[in-house]
Amino acid sequence: MLSKSSVEQDTSSVNRISATKPIINMFSKLAIISSLAVLAVATPTPGGGSSAPPASQCNTAPVQCCNSVQKAGAPGVATLLGLLGIVLQDVNIPIGVTCSPIDVVGVGSGASCNNQAVCCENNSFNGIVAIGCSPVNLSL
Repeated sequence: MLSKSSVEQDTSSVNRISATKPIINMFSKLAIISSLAVLAVATPTPGGGSSAPPASQCNTAPVQCCNSVQKAGAPGVATLLGLLGIVLQDVNIPIGVTCSPIDVVGVGSGASCNNQAVCCENNSFNGIVAIGCSPVNLSL
């Protein structure tokens, strides 16, 4: 037969476990986002050759330097977008991952980007992702 104190202790343990679930869930999401960022950095991106328009034609300034640009439906990118709560209808939209702005003053006069220089339609995700990115040529 269970005593009242042993039942209260069991209930207390369950409450402590339930209270830690949101914290564990938060750390799990953080670990996934960090892993995806590392994956995106290590993923090669195609081209960026001379067929890209000049950076001066970017109407949604600033030009971004992204570690990678991939389609929204790419496995790592789709997961990252889902974790951020971003829903896109078209899985072929190019997404810049881990982006930083390039100073407009430097464009055409020595500005550099060691990864992918792009012009994106939506840069409002603090550099984690940028949506609707097209390659640009910094040297024109």
